Amino acid sequence: MKKRKTQLIKPRIREILSKRLPKGLVDLLPKHWVQIGDVLILPLREELLPYKYEIAKVYAEVLGVKTVLRKGRILGEFREPHYEIIYGKDTVTVHKENGIFYKLDVARVMFSPANVKERVRMASIAKSNELVVDMFAGIGHLSLPIAKHCNAKVIAIEKNPYTFKFLVENIELNKVQDRMTAYNIDNRNFPGENIADRILMGYVIKTHEFIPKALEIAKDEAVIHYHNTVPEKLMPKEPFETFQRTAKEYGYEAELLESRIIKRYAPGVWHVVLDVKVYKR
Repeated sequence: MKKRKTQLIKPRIREILSKRLPKGLVDLLPKHWVQIGDVLILPLREELLPYKYEIAKVYAEVLGVKTVLRKGRILGEFREPHYEIIYGKDTVTVHKENGIFYKLDVARVMFSPANVKERVRMASIAKSNELVVDMFAGIGHLSLPIAKHCNAKVIAIEKNPYTFKFLVENIELNKVQDRMTAYNIDNRNFPGENIADRILMGYVIKTHEFIPKALEIAKDEAVIHYHNTVPEKLMPKEPFETFQRTAKEYGYEAELLESRIIKRYAPGVWHVVLDVKVYKR
């Protein structure tokens, strides 16, 4: 149904803009876009930039969104978007997915629609008697589905104060205050030890630096959902080889339960997630 709707929208946008843009530019219009709540992220080529407002206005009107951002890069420790607002003003929205409400500022907080399968998987991954620790909670991308659909207890840790504000709002918005607690700290300063049945490590690039802390938080036979980015030439040995080596250094054995590819991160680099069970030696 969604695909059919998109097929109908594209000709409408082309038809309208063919009357407003110089000849030849219509063929350069984006054929794909990302919609988060009622905010649109639009990739625009350099040739289209002189007409970016007019283009964004048409996309907004046809798609029924309030704000349009030009797609940019995701940078820094907090994985913050660097997007340009090209139409509208308000970039705060509520995105609904799989029965979960995610409130966020699309211009300043990372949310990847491409990770939807992993968020849906989390909705049935845990048992109700588990304690789950989310070390990189963000706005609750991965841990809200666990609290909402699995009824498990969740500790969500988020270092960025601005993102943390939305995490707290989302806990209330999804009515999981009774089983989800948020901490605005660096996860390396979290005082809990040997408490978690399950740990979420939804980070990339430098996730391996946090393995020792995850092991400290984990109970014996806990499951760790370990995300990282890995060059294709190092797969399938990595990233498990690094996890396993680090675990042994800290007195743990690691068993790989499952490995999944989330998405392509960059040319020749993949974002993957491992489900790893850890045992204290």
